[in-house]
Amino acid sequence: MAIAPRDQWFVVHVLSGLEQKVKDNLDRRIKLEEMSDLVFEVLIPTERVQEIKRGKKTETTRKFFPGYLIVNMHLLDENNQFMEKTYYFVRETDGVIGFAGTKDRPVPMRKKEVDSLLAQVREREDTIKPKISFEVGDKVKVADGPFQNQNGIVEEIDPERGKLRVSVTIFGREAPVDLEYWQVEKA
Repeated sequence: MAIAPRDQWFVVHVLSGLEQKVKDNLDRRIKLEEMSDLVFEVLIPTERVQEIKRGKKTETTRKFFPGYLIVNMHLLDENNQFMEKTYYFVRETDGVIGFAGTKDRPVPMRKKEVDSLLAQVREREDTIKPKISFEVGDKVKVADGPFQNQNGIVEEIDPERGKLRVSVTIFGREAPVDLEYWQVEKA
């Protein structure tokens, strides 16, 4: 048998909300049934997001594609023929609905799609993104800090630093204040 190419990535449709459970089950079965030479990696692309709930800053994990896993596996051989052992191993895992592709044939992701997705995952591993996105001109309420409960208008957005410049009224005058995303909420 030829060495399996490691650049075959497939989208696997799973029951929504059970992505982690299906991933854990697949990872466990890969070890148990010694399938690591055919199934290399199972990913749930996620990002960390922050929001303010009842005045408290909370951090959660949000899935890029709810209801889907991205799996690096050897599913098509060098002649583009189906590897039934790999197909049925994944397909018969509890919680798996099927593969993305045509009705009767999974289609691998294009290299460009895989590279872009993996770059996004790596980039977002270490950063925390605000759950709410703001636009210049949005009316906001300051939820934390010395200007708490003040209303203002977004003047500038700095997504690199996760900061906003908000114009608030202090002593009857408009004043620009730099705040972090998590310190404000939409009014």
